[in-house]
Amino acid sequence: MAFELPDLPYAKDALGDFMSAETLEFHHDKHHQAYVDNGNKLLEGSGLESKSLEDVVRGSHGTNAGLFNNAAQHYNHIHFWNWMKPGGGGTSLPASIQAKVDSDLGGFDKMRADFIAAGLTQFGSGWCWLAIKGGKLEVMKTPNGENPLVHGAQPILGCDVWEHSYYIDYRNARPKYLEAWFDNLVNWEYVEHMMKEAS
Repeated sequence: MAFELPDLPYAKDALGDFMSAETLEFHHDKHHQAYVDNGNKLLEGSGLESKSLEDVVRGSHGTNAGLFNNAAQHYNHIHFWNWMKPGGGGTSLPASIQAKVDSDLGGFDKMRADFIAAGLTQFGSGWCWLAIKGGKLEVMKTPNGENPLVHGAQPILGCDVWEHSYYIDYRNARPKYLEAWFDNLVNWEYVEHMMKEAS
């Protein structure tokens, strides 16, 4: 199936100072568009043209680096835009997520600290995640465009720590970005939707 750039689920200025319209303009309109355009070129003749995006990501991992990088980043970003919303964040999670956070990750504060630490300690470009693996919730990190799908896990929350995600707004202050993102932008209802799909 051909890749298509999705519209943002909010106006470009809707995330305020936490993620500026300028960042979204570059990140969504240019970076994500490039993954779509390059991915579509590389999809042709790959034998994966009829597969779902998830299957393209899994099927190209370790065998077709160019296609994998673009398909995985397309997958990551489709969800990244939805993992944010105006007035997001906060400490009040949907009950189903809170129960998993308590049982698997030691409670909200520890989960938040571990998620931010995963983003901080991902050297270079990459992502930090909450993912379901073997029925359990885990904090993970991956380099570049890699995601939990290729590690036998299903992502339910991911934060982009490539510099183009934060440099305009935070310069080199990745800790400040991660804290602001987690505390003010996370769309926990979409996380709950992803968790239901993973179970």
